[in-house]
Amino acid sequence: MPKRNFQLQITVLLIAFSLFITFVIAFIDHNKLKSRVIEEHKLRLTLAESTILTSLHTVDKAYHLFDDELANKMKKNSERWLAYYTENPNVDQWDMDALKEEFGMDVYIINDKNVIIRSSFKEDIGLDFQNCCVEFSKVLDKRRNGHIFADDGLDVQQKTGELKKFSYMPTPDHKYLLQLGYALDDEHIFNEFNVWKVIADLETSFDFLYKILIRNSEGYVLRDRIEAEMPADRLAVFQQTVDSGVTHEIDGTWNNKAAKYRYLPYKADEERGISTNRVVEIAYHENELNRQLSKYKNEFIIQLLVILTIALFISFIIFRWVAKPMHLAFHDSLTGLKNRAAFEEIVEERLKRKDHPFALMMIDLDNFKLVNDHLGHSEGDQLLIVTADTIQHCIGKDNIPARLGGDEFIVVFPQHKEQDITEISSLLIHQIRREIKGIIGSDHIDVTVSIGIAFSEEGDSLNTLYEKADIALYESKKRGKNQYQVYGENTRERYG
Repeated sequence: MPKRNFQLQITVLLIAFSLFITFVIAFIDHNKLKSRVIEEHKLRLTLAESTILTSLHTVDKAYHLFDDELANKMKKNSERWLAYYTENPNVDQWDMDALKEEFGMDVYIINDKNVIIRSSFKEDIGLDFQNCCVEFSKVLDKRRNGHIFADDGLDVQQKTGELKKFSYMPTPDHKYLLQLGYALDDEHIFNEFNVWKVIADLETSFDFLYKILIRNSEGYVLRDRIEAEMPADRLAVFQQTVDSGVTHEIDGTWNNKAAKYRYLPYKADEERGISTNRVVEIAYHENELNRQLSKYKNEFIIQLLVILTIALFISFIIFRWVAKPMHLAFHDSLTGLKNRAAFEEIVEERLKRKDHPFALMMIDLDNFKLVNDHLGHSEGDQLLIVTADTIQHCIGKDNIPARLGGDEFIVVFPQHKEQDITEISSLLIHQIRREIKGIIGSDHIDVTVSIGIAFSEEGDSLNTLYEKADIALYESKKRGKNQYQVYGENTRERYG
């Protein structure tokens, strides 16, 4: 039994070590692969972001090259229109379609409430900037109360998403703003530097992209007829991006599918009002990323099982190599009991527990040499094996037997009282004598059993405690054998 227990302990230890090493190596490799996949996904997203922002900068720079000429044209038209206002300030009498035809641009009249009251672009009549565009409404107030012409950069027609350039001229009485709008979509420059074609190519090339939109600072989408309204949580994140100039991201849905919304701030190099401040909205998913991570996780599990199998096999081989030598280092090869080295280690460890006294029982077979001399060593070995088995059977599982050499055995009792140990001693003498008779029969060899018992005391060492048990054993031999003796009790003896 001790041998099997020791081998089991070695096996469990080797398996546990193999499991630990296997898991650590596989876990590190899996994390490296996982990190690489995540970084690749981030890199693709960063590439898409960089491409869009670069395209916007290119468009704005190209637009700036001819913007001054267009601004001058709009200023001249605004001055002519202002002259008409001087002649006839009753704006309700004006023919807006005729003005559009004359200027080659859409015309709008914005009152002191920042509402478009008249326009050649009928869809915008009634548009209230105080309700839809608070920050822009403040800009309009400032322009209406001023005295100079003002123009913006690239902007959006709210109802259609059409790209336009807008200009503003206040009337002398500060009652109105005369607004002009020039459509830019058909301009050659926007066909040469087409950011929306770049966006379409990105949406096609990167399968994780749902949609890329460009919004102005009020949330309106450039060139797409999409309402400015966003869910409250996304609108809050959008506004944080506008206010802070820092990229933000939020979870959401796209056509009832899980999505992430990423908001990138953009500001043109040449600012013209707030129209050149924009936000790029990227709606994307992580389905492919999650699929790859799930795939690699499954591969990790399979790899772990394969490596584990190999590690277990190697552990078994190592166990076969080292278990027996390691076992024999602390166990008697004949009986399987612990040997002297193991016994001394156990006693030294017990002596350190000063508040836990214990007992030693030394067992010796008298006249054992006669068995070897007359019956042979094989019979002697068989007698030792039977004696060891009998000791194990009688002392109980919580006590520790050992063979010190030859016919000398010893038992460590960690917690038993003296009465318990003396009862066990009597039982041992009877059982061992019976087993001996079964082996040597009625031959004229009288093999007897002598037992010495010693209890640990404060100040004891391995040598002193061993010597006490040895003295008690010697005393039991002097008194006739087949008996036990407790150290310190010269008259106390029991016969089997």
